[in-house]
Amino acid sequence: MPKQSLPAIAGYEAEIIALVQQANPAVLTHSNRKLEQFQSAFACALHMHQPTIPAGANGELISHLQYMLEHSEEGDNHNAEPFAHCYKRLADIIPQLIQEGCNPRIMLDYSGNLLWGVEQMDRVDILEALKRLACDPTLQPHVEWLGTFWSHAVAPSTPIPDLKLQILAWQHQFAAMFGRQALQRVKGFSPPEMHLPNHPDTLYELVKALRDCGYRWLLVQENSVENFDGSCLRHAQKYGPNQLVARNSRGETVSIVALIKTQGSDTKLVGQMQPYHEALGLGRQSLAGKSIPSLVSQIADGENGGVMMNEFPAAFIQAHQTIASQVDPVSTVALNGTEYLELLEAAGVEASDYPKIQAIQQHKLWHNTDSPINPESIEAAISDLKETDPSFSMDGASWTNNLSWIKGYENVLEPINSLSAKFHQLFDPLVTKDPAITQTPHYQEALLYLLMLETSCFRYWGQGTWTNYANEIHRRGEAMVEAANQALR
Repeated sequence: MPKQSLPAIAGYEAEIIALVQQANPAVLTHSNRKLEQFQSAFACALHMHQPTIPAGANGELISHLQYMLEHSEEGDNHNAEPFAHCYKRLADIIPQLIQEGCNPRIMLDYSGNLLWGVEQMDRVDILEALKRLACDPTLQPHVEWLGTFWSHAVAPSTPIPDLKLQILAWQHQFAAMFGRQALQRVKGFSPPEMHLPNHPDTLYELVKALRDCGYRWLLVQENSVENFDGSCLRHAQKYGPNQLVARNSRGETVSIVALIKTQGSDTKLVGQMQPYHEALGLGRQSLAGKSIPSLVSQIADGENGGVMMNEFPAAFIQAHQTIASQVDPVSTVALNGTEYLELLEAAGVEASDYPKIQAIQQHKLWHNTDSPINPESIEAAISDLKETDPSFSMDGASWTNNLSWIKGYENVLEPINSLSAKFHQLFDPLVTKDPAITQTPHYQEALLYLLMLETSCFRYWGQGTWTNYANEIHRRGEAMVEAANQALR
């Protein structure tokens, strides 16, 4: 694989972490919102993704978007160009609304695969639009980018050592495309498929990796978390910040702020601006003795389906025009996630004041674990609960709980675990000895295939073509690791 064909996914780990760990406000210096001036708010995010597949003319790695454009006669591939338009249209819509006197907000979550694919296709129109959304100072109060895993991996079935690799790979890609100052402003994280692990060790390592990589908060689905007593979140909790606490099998804890994505997966929620209408019915709530606005948080695919392709722009524009046309005081406004949290912090509300929550099913686990807490007692409790409680699972939870990302996909998961183990066995000692190893083509080529193999699409679309893609990526990944092993001996 020629070096120039590699995406920017590694090589500057220490520099990236030092950059994103800086604690300067990411949004507040640009925000024109005052916390005391509104009763409720809504925060909408758009998720964009196209996987990388080995389906070029000679088996090259290409974006699925490119495949759609080249095979428009297959399935829904005629939507390829409308999808491409969706990836760039906010660069027109947001400035239009600002010019009209509106004060819009949007959060954007683009997978690393998609960003690399746009570069591969040399879609200058999309690249210029995204650069404007990420870098134009006039748009910074209105547009927030969210981090994610580079290849849209789902956390519960991603090998623990690869969680941080996925996070850092996306940060490398984003910084390479839009600059390090743009990356420094990315403080919220969007887990692919809204999938939150509930195994104590996986969740702990995910939250720790997020904190290590400078993230302040993440978006979680309401049915993937619970209160410490096992109860569902109270009504008010869904519309304010929470503190997600992760405790591992050694009793160590780490936490991160969580904003709650309410309801299910229907793209109509954002496509028809339901979060705005829901927020209209909410008022302020009390937190740590202070009155704060309620926030409705929601995310949807930004391009997938007729509602998002066709109905969303008009609904988004109309909602913001309606807000702008109201006589002061305006009771409901648009906000972005980091903006909301920094406004709360400026008002004296600390993260330690937020209600504490944990991943779903963990109350059962902790209640049934014998002391002392250690890996053996945790695994014994898990085994016992799986035998005695049919509702118990350590597979985590996502926006769609009728789909497992694990059961029935052993033919994908076993290769993932195998390639991951071989990758780390070879490279971890080398990186420890010389961190510059991550700048070498050997490391980056092997890492690319490892990350790609963990893409959720190879399971979401079922057995067949997509699992065949995974098998080919696994074959090439194994060959890359073996070639690196031979070269580095």
